[in-house]
Formats: sequence, structure tokens, C-alpha cells
Amino acid sequence: MSAGAERRGAVTVPARETALRAFARAAIERNPAAVQLLGLCPLLAVSNTVANAAGLAAASAGVLIGSSLLAAALSRVIPAEVRLPCYVLLIATFTTVAMLLMQAYAFELYQRIALFVQIIVTNCMILAHIERSATAGGAAAGSIVRALASSSGAAAGFALALLTMGAVREFLALGFPLAAMAPGAFLVAGVLLAMTRLVAGRIAPFRRSSTR
Repeated sequence: MSAGAERRGAVTVPARETALRAFARAAIERNPAAVQLLGLCPLLAVSNTVANAAGLAAASAGVLIGSSLLAAALSRVIPAEVRLPCYVLLIATFTTVAMLLMQAYAFELYQRIALFVQIIVTNCMILAHIERSATAGGAAAGSIVRALASSSGAAAGFALALLTMGAVREFLALGFPLAAMAPGAFLVAGVLLAMTRLVAGRIAPFRRSSTR
């Protein structure tokens, strides 16, 4: 193997590991819904069916990933004084794109969740993640790759929470109609969060011992 190939391999493997680690942390350790408790308003309101949850998850993923990549790429040219308005403008742009795509290709679904697609622009989960991605190293190639991995992980984690809520509520609603209503959303969310924290607490000692 040539020295150039070794050097390329030495750079590629850590970068891949860093990207995978960023994805896993964003999806599991910093799960927007289950750990940080962000984005709960649309999570509770839209997760009455799997279809609605999937629609919002797809729209949120597109906005989050696209906005995070652009914010990371433009972080060195955006003045600190106007950083927040610029991030909101980026999110609003991708939210508009998501709305137009849903109106064109999934209009019936859009009619059911239109309000919550429109207010993606105010989702604190997306804004907080963009801020973190944009300040993680500027517009360097490595930071953009990490921004892609991290935003994809956060989108996957939020989608997992949405789809889990949607599946559980839709199933329970077959014999327990309250599950499809607003009070049922809070009950199901509370039970799922408690189960998540319980499992995380049981796993934590094993993870700490494995890293020693």
C-alpha cells in the first residue's frame, strides 16, 4: 500500500467514526423528543396515526437536514449579530419547500397536518440543532460532514419518536378511543418517556463499565 493510500485511509476512518458517533449521539443520547423534550407540541398533536406522524417526520427531516447543512456552510460569512434571523430565514425557506412538495404530492396528508408543517419554522428543536451545527467548526469539510451526520441523527431520532407515538396511539385507539384524543396523547407520551428513562437507566451502568 502506498504512503498516499495509507494517509487517505488514516483520514477516512476517523472521519467516518466521527460521523457515525455524531449520528448516534444525535439520534439516541440527545434524542430531541425523548431526552431533550423538544418539539413536543407537534409530536403530541400529530401522532394520532402513523400516516400523520410519518408526514410530519419527513417534512421535519428535510427542513432540519437542509437548514443545518446550509447553516454550517455559511457560518463563516454570517455576522454574529444577525445569526439568529438568518437561521430563521433558512428554516422558513426549507419549510416553504416542504409545504409546496406536500401540496403537490401528498395533498390529502398535507390537509390533515398543514398547521404543524407550517409551524416547523418555530420548532425550537430545529433552531437549537442548527445553532449547534453552525458553531461546531465553521465551513470546513469535516464540520459539514458532521453537521450532515448530526442533523440526520436528530431527524431519525425525532422520526422514531413520532412513529412510535403514532403506532401506539393508533393501535390503542382501536379499543380505547381516548388514545386518539389529546388527553390520550399526554398519557401515551408519559408512559413511553417513563419506559425510555427506565431502559436508559438500566443500560447506563453497562455502558460506563464498557468504556473503562
